[in-house]
Amino acid sequence: MDPVIARKTWRTLEPIHGMIYFVPEADESYQSAGLQGNRMGYFASRAAAMGPVPAEVVIATFYNFNPALVAAVIPQAWSLAETGAILTARLAAADRALERAFGVEVLKSAELADAAGLARRAAEAASEHLEGRPLFAAHAALPWPDEPHLVLWHAQTLLREFRGDGHIAALLLAGLDPVEALVTHAAGGEIGADVLRITRSWSPGDWSSAADRLRGRGLLEDGETLAFTEAGRVLRQQVEDRTDAAAVPAYAVLGAEGCERLRQLGRPLSRAVVAGGLLAVGPDRLADP
Repeated sequence: MDPVIARKTWRTLEPIHGMIYFVPEADESYQSAGLQGNRMGYFASRAAAMGPVPAEVVIATFYNFNPALVAAVIPQAWSLAETGAILTARLAAADRALERAFGVEVLKSAELADAAGLARRAAEAASEHLEGRPLFAAHAALPWPDEPHLVLWHAQTLLREFRGDGHIAALLLAGLDPVEALVTHAAGGEIGADVLRITRSWSPGDWSSAADRLRGRGLLEDGETLAFTEAGRVLRQQVEDRTDAAAVPAYAVLGAEGCERLRQLGRPLSRAVVAGGLLAVGPDRLADP
């Protein structure tokens, strides 16, 4: 399979998973479970599948966040709520949010059921490749929900973490530390530098130092703007290509035609998530990595 197909398929359906980091239903569920604030909710809900792990494990598996940001809420979160209760709260939030976005007609549709089935096949294929993917493996061990919209959400969650673990491996192979990885992401132009820096809680000094290190390696042009040199463009593209290639085992089971079918089914669902405002970001919201 062309690795680009894996990337396109993941990207098409990513809003269906990613909304969980932004919707008010999540904050409400985590607060009811005993957690305090959206930052604690983010780290605890995404890490809970691994059990009540120390902050160091979350720092390692989430990669690009300031360790102090993680340590401010982990392991305190585990003293406020059991991991099982947090996972239940997360699934309940996804349930309510997607019901709000999709509506009754879509929830009962054959198209949603078909999308859920295809995404589950891909996620289960990914589960045969646990090695080197700790955060994915933890989520892969969770039980599958029954309702099609939650099957789809859980499948896309697994596919997102499968890809994410592969991306971290690619960053390590490229010799990019957490802040350098964010700087190169910003240099690519898809997301603003301030958004990446602030949501991951790195100081302007941390950011500037990372940019200087990249300039010293010949990866960024001299000057205040974040502009790749040719070597920088090549390295960042290598990271993306390795990430795409590492994601192929999840989607190969569907083949190119199955992936195209999943994308066709997923597009209107993702659009409903966006149109419903489920990805709206407030000024105090922690963005998804």
